[in-house]
Amino acid sequence: MEEREKEEVFSKAVKAGKRTYFFDVKETKQGERYITITESKRKFDNEDGTFSYEKHKIFLYKEDYSKFQNALEGVIRFVETGQMPVFEEDEVRSDDDFEKEFENIKFD
Repeated sequence: MEEREKEEVFSKAVKAGKRTYFFDVKETKQGERYITITESKRKFDNEDGTFSYEKHKIFLYKEDYSKFQNALEGVIRFVETGQMPVFEEDEVRSDDDFEKEFENIKFD
């Protein structure tokens, strides 16, 4: 049997000006699927006259899909209509929650 670390099973690229967004579905060797969203932005280096790409990536796991989708839809609706979205209490976290979580992260 062939060992797989991460296999891409589906990909969609969205071009938007100087940016491209990649929505990739990957699968772990245990068969669990997850999504990566990558923003790739083309940059020009004035010093040497070359182009490079700056990339930012997030990983989205299945247990977070619904919360992510609800938050994204609410934010988009706010941008389009100006109407403040209403979120369930556990979907909105304060800065204090993030600070507490960050304090518990162990770095090597």
